[in-house]
Amino acid sequence: MTYTPTDYLPYDFANRRHIGPSPREMDEMLGVVGADSLEALIDQTVPKAIRQASKLDFGKPKSERELLWHLRRVAEKNKVLTSLIGQGYHGTVTPPAIQRNILENPAWYTAYTPYQPEISQGRLEALLNFQTMISDLTGLEVANASLLDEATACAEAMTMAQRVAKSKAMAFFVDENCHPQNIAVMQTRAAPLGIEVIIGAPESLEADKVFGAIFQYPGTFGHLTDFSASIAALHDNKAVAIMTADPMALTLLKEPGAMGADIAVGSVQRFGVPMGYGGPHAAYMACRDAYKRNMPGRIVGVSVDSHGNRAYRLSLQTREQHIRREKATSNVCTAQALLAVMASFYAVFHGPEGLRAIAQRIHRKTARLAKGLEAAGFKVEPKQFFDTLTVDVGLLQRGVLQAAVREGVNLRRVGSSKVGITLDEQTRPATIEAVWRAFGIIMDAEEVTSEYRLPDALLRESSYLDHPIFHMNRAETEMMRYMRRLADRDLALDRAMIPLGSCTMKLNAAAEMMPISWPEFADLHPFVPADQAQGYAEMIADLSAKLCQITGYAAFSMQPNSGAQGEYAGLLTISAWHRSRGEGHRKVCLIPVSAHGTNPASAHMVGWDVVVVKSAENGDIDLDDFRAKAEKHAGNLAGCMITYPSTHGVFEETVREVCEITHAHGGQVYIDGANLNAMVGLARPGDVGGDVSHLNLHKTFAIPHGGGGPGMGPIGVQEHLVPFLPGHPHTGGAEGPVSGAPFGSASILAISWAYCLLMGGEGLTQATRVAILNGNYIAKRLEGAYDVLYKGGKGRVAHECIIDTRPFADSAGVTVDDIAKRLMDCGFHAPTMSWPVAGTLMIEPTESETKAELDRFCDAMLAIREEIRAIEEGRMDPENNPLKHAPHTMEDLVKDWERPYSREQGCFPPGAFRVDKYWPPVGRVDNVYGDRHLVCTCPPLEDYVEAAE
Repeated sequence: MTYTPTDYLPYDFANRRHIGPSPREMDEMLGVVGADSLEALIDQTVPKAIRQASKLDFGKPKSERELLWHLRRVAEKNKVLTSLIGQGYHGTVTPPAIQRNILENPAWYTAYTPYQPEISQGRLEALLNFQTMISDLTGLEVANASLLDEATACAEAMTMAQRVAKSKAMAFFVDENCHPQNIAVMQTRAAPLGIEVIIGAPESLEADKVFGAIFQYPGTFGHLTDFSASIAALHDNKAVAIMTADPMALTLLKEPGAMGADIAVGSVQRFGVPMGYGGPHAAYMACRDAYKRNMPGRIVGVSVDSHGNRAYRLSLQTREQHIRREKATSNVCTAQALLAVMASFYAVFHGPEGLRAIAQRIHRKTARLAKGLEAAGFKVEPKQFFDTLTVDVGLLQRGVLQAAVREGVNLRRVGSSKVGITLDEQTRPATIEAVWRAFGIIMDAEEVTSEYRLPDALLRESSYLDHPIFHMNRAETEMMRYMRRLADRDLALDRAMIPLGSCTMKLNAAAEMMPISWPEFADLHPFVPADQAQGYAEMIADLSAKLCQITGYAAFSMQPNSGAQGEYAGLLTISAWHRSRGEGHRKVCLIPVSAHGTNPASAHMVGWDVVVVKSAENGDIDLDDFRAKAEKHAGNLAGCMITYPSTHGVFEETVREVCEITHAHGGQVYIDGANLNAMVGLARPGDVGGDVSHLNLHKTFAIPHGGGGPGMGPIGVQEHLVPFLPGHPHTGGAEGPVSGAPFGSASILAISWAYCLLMGGEGLTQATRVAILNGNYIAKRLEGAYDVLYKGGKGRVAHECIIDTRPFADSAGVTVDDIAKRLMDCGFHAPTMSWPVAGTLMIEPTESETKAELDRFCDAMLAIREEIRAIEEGRMDPENNPLKHAPHTMEDLVKDWERPYSREQGCFPPGAFRVDKYWPPVGRVDNVYGDRHLVCTCPPLEDYVEAAE
């Protein structure tokens, strides 16, 4: 193999940003792997029987300049009006310091979920600040580190209430004043679980008939209600009380905890997070301390490290799906970490006084607006409110709404005769005057005085955000440095490869990220009239068409806003299809033992029964066991859930047969799209036999992980399932919604669309080929030092490989955790640990990594193997060695050194950079201590002093 300039294909110039190895490096890597060419390697890896017949063709790939010009033209088709629609979505002001240093900073948006706490301390501190903020504002003891959106948080709270309630009732009460999308998502969640949803006015609640109830505060039409009596009645009947509360309103109003609420949920979107046509936004959940082990989502807690210093970590992980599967209370795909971080910094930036001042300004402007409307003779409800008014205009409704649009303002249509108005942080006097003009009123807003219209009985009496972090010097200099300090405590993709199998931590190109901050994408309310979102419609339609071409499916729903949400939506779609055929009894789901933990959790959420299928010795699905179980449950088989390529990193030859067996017994095939990065342009799940797949756009299609969210998990379906895709109260559809907004976290779809436009069809295919090359290169370089557990029939792995570290526990007392922590000393995040096989590491380099970075990782892994060998051969103490003491911190370097290995060996192992070495900020974190001494809010500063002494 020789390199010449002609090896550069035309698309290479546009796509080298995403494809790490140069053509020369690819030749060298192919030599190590032992393949004559890249295409020969693909032929040895991907079974010919599933290869797609035609090439992907999206036309000529765009350069960055062409892309940004094109995106600008599309963005201009969106009309950015002032939206006062409310319904849980508000105009907000993102402080530029937060926009530039968090939202647009790869140190924050390229980080992974903080499962390795020693290299995630910055993110964990920011999320602990978020939890403290939520706990303080709601008046409840424990908060989680965010959920997907307010509507799904309501649904999560409902099922949590059922888990913890002592009442045996099977009904759940929903306040009719909840936002319509919240009600609809709860109804979707309740139906397959057999929960009866009763919707009514709070005063109609029959507490003895329900296991729980949820109330909106303030209500969707602006009403402010003290729910204390209703909550007391629920408690008298052993039922659980939930409140959906606006955190901005809680700076002025009596908090849920003071009313006796057990659980509070809501959205922090108005804390500096743009509307983005529906997302991404962070929801929150808080609860009483007694219920914390049943709360979904991640919980950041405080523990200690190996030096006794205070350290943060994710607590109570035994609740999560990767451990408890279908019995889990939490799913790893339920968070919006990046947006929660933004909201927490918004609170730090403004402090309690600033937040209260913002809320007071919003309320005063609303009161001024109401006074003008009332003076003109309009009936305004309610009489006491925070930021939302409902005005009865009778037959004038259509005219008022149209006049408002001419004034550059969107108002909410309420029933057939009313108009809803919700003011926000961005509201100016000119906005109020524009609204008045829409009602035929000419008035100067500056001349209208207003008084508070909050009910005295609901004024907040307790303090909040008392921790010093919310009272720091908020000079921008200090804020900038605080954000930088926290970022420096993390290891994100901007520092090093994150080789997490099944998580696909690939490049998120800067040009692809730019549009999400443009007002035309960022500032649209999700319920604006369709003619104001033509740019979004064009983008979504074109991205959907490209995804259909990539997957072989007939249509896509963009609504699911996480991978797990996509699984859930896909199974609901299959369930609806079965019901339409009079086969609603089909509720058995076959799932391989190696499947993602989200699979059984999602099956449980749609009311299905999971039947586990064994793995064969080579790691493939045991076809005999699969066939036997399909036959046994043929009358009730709903479907199967498989991942392709398999979670063992192999293209299984029998995938078509698995699909055929399922179809023959009346079931549908769900193919998990987590590993699509090994298929794009080479094989299509719809052609292989899949009926439904979700795609992780935050993996294969370049949306960043954001430290644990945002994500998008749209689902593709075959033609017969199209009528059963999720609907929405705003856009219609036969089925219920799974998310609060019709298109989920719509603004970040621009990233995936830009990725496809930049790469073109051939570029995407080349990315897949190189991902497979990089995976095989690592497997080959580590061969001999480590056993690669599973390979295909021709000795190849797919885009990832599993190396077996279990033998070292017996030979040297070294665990997979020891290796993971030692990799931190080398400047790497560990591969996926102990999944899908306990005691192993699953490595996925992606196509984005250069040969130099792959070699640095391999050098580090080989050096770790030599350290293990030294223990095995008695040349190194089995307890006092670099692996057991890893990670090594700066504190280790400067303190007295009494270890049998040198400082240099401990702190500068092969792979570590000498000049700009990454130093883990804490030593190994004690997980057991953290769960036994659970602290989930910011501890007082004196605790830090005590821990350091």
